[in-house]
Amino acid sequence: VQLQASGGGLVQAGGSLNLSCAAFGRIFIVNTMGWYRQAPGKQRELVASITSGYDTNYADSVKGRFTITRDNAKKTVKLQMNSLKPEDTAVYYCNADVIVTVPGSFDGRTAWGQGTQVTVSS
Repeated sequence: VQLQASGGGLVQAGGSLNLSCAAFGRIFIVNTMGWYRQAPGKQRELVASITSGYDTNYADSVKGRFTITRDNAKKTVKLQMNSLKPEDTAVYYCNADVIVTVPGSFDGRTAWGQGTQVTVSS
């Protein structure tokens, strides 16, 4: 299973960015998908997640500014980030809990994307 993320970049405070992530591989089901971020010197933290039934969860710091969406048919997840702040600067990682097909069976796995840099200047 591979997750391919894109959409990071440099933006001024108050600006917007849209991150995208697509899942590839022998995927039978994609369960919860999400975005995490890790700033220099800090632990990786959950930004937002969305279940296959479209239930969403957001970190308090991004509520009202970020929106997570997904397309189950395309196995993609997006993060629309508005009103960006310098403290949103981090490497953003997409994440997915998936059920994959293996010979004669299925297997549950957690996949991570390669990370995309988001930098917000003040």
